[in-house]
Amino acid sequence: MRALETTESLILPDTHIAVVGDWHGDAGWAKAVLRALARTAPEVVTVLHVGDFWMDLRKMDQIADAFSIERVLWTVGNHEPFPAITPLAEAHPGQAIRVSQSVWLLPRPFRFTVGGRQILSLGGATSVDRYWRSPGEWHPEESITDEQVATAQAGGRADIFVTHESPARTPVQAVKRILRTNPLGFPKESLVESAASRVRVAKVSEVVQPSIHLHGHMHAPGAGVLADGRRIISLGCNGQQSNLAIVDLANLSIDTPSLREIRSETPRETRLRGGDL
Repeated sequence: MRALETTESLILPDTHIAVVGDWHGDAGWAKAVLRALARTAPEVVTVLHVGDFWMDLRKMDQIADAFSIERVLWTVGNHEPFPAITPLAEAHPGQAIRVSQSVWLLPRPFRFTVGGRQILSLGGATSVDRYWRSPGEWHPEESITDEQVATAQAGGRADIFVTHESPARTPVQAVKRILRTNPLGFPKESLVESAASRVRVAKVSEVVQPSIHLHGHMHAPGAGVLADGRRIISLGCNGQQSNLAIVDLANLSIDTPSLREIRSETPRETRLRGGDL
């Protein structure tokens, strides 16, 4: 992975954007999602990826080109190729880095503007399975730091907040259920670290006050609204419902094509609003 282009500022004129959940390197799923996106929202040329991307960059460029996607803005997750990412990020601090024809690696944090809306990206999350992983399968760079939190907060309000990690005190019932039941039996140490990571994300959200906060990581599609009106959207991973959300930047409404629509190769007859969320 190498830097092909860098920028400290990104201002795009798009009227709509797509936000997608974890893909885990699944090129077949990425193709299905972008094919569905081209059918349902051909005006979208920018995709925000919330992390656990893993995609082969050459293959990603081919898929993006096939469906007229100009750029994929990558908010890093926790399971990523950090030995390749970290040297790039350290060499170009605070800059978005184009690492292929279509893919831009975003710094942590990064603010940019699309369609007049300010978007804040804050990558990273804590791996609840880190104690089950071998050396080299887990990297300390995945964690969100206090410095990153302070930098994200310093920029003030943003319209849209994109993270990999879920916030603490989430209103999303599917996420709350996983946190309550720990269905995979992760060890206590992991749960404590994960909770601290979610608190860091919540601290940013409380200062930034986004209208919409979209995240991945939990593999638990769903949505909820906080008492102050902030909408929290947990995106599904590859193969799940609600992996794709289309945001109208004029009014911040969200359209979520169904799993059937993503898997289908036939044209969509109607444009649904609200979808599965």
